[in-house]
Amino acid sequence: MQKSKARVRIRHAPSGTILAEGTKGWDMMPFEGNFYVRKRCLKTDAFRLNFIPGICPYQGLYFWMDLRLRGQTAEKSIAWFYWLPNPLFPFIWFRVALPGQHPDLEIQESAWTQDEKGQQ
Repeated sequence: MQKSKARVRIRHAPSGTILAEGTKGWDMMPFEGNFYVRKRCLKTDAFRLNFIPGICPYQGLYFWMDLRLRGQTAEKSIAWFYWLPNPLFPFIWFRVALPGQHPDLEIQESAWTQDEKGQQ
């Protein structure tokens, strides 16, 4: 039996670098127009905490992250990471959050099929 799943790919448009790719759902969780990405789905190690804090009244304390790709100007505060997340939102724990609407990010969603044995 074939199952259809949605794949999400987030690309930095100016450089063409794929930042994250994975299955929509627990790996790439959409929430409030943003994507919360598991570390295993990140395709680059160019995200750096800039230690500028922020607080969401119901999600918790976070720090902004910069994207520092080689040969490119750093993208300031393009992502964030919840340092002290609300325990009621486990899908944001230990994940890099990327905005769903950003002029330098392209989000592509596509379907792919997988049989019951997990083969593509």
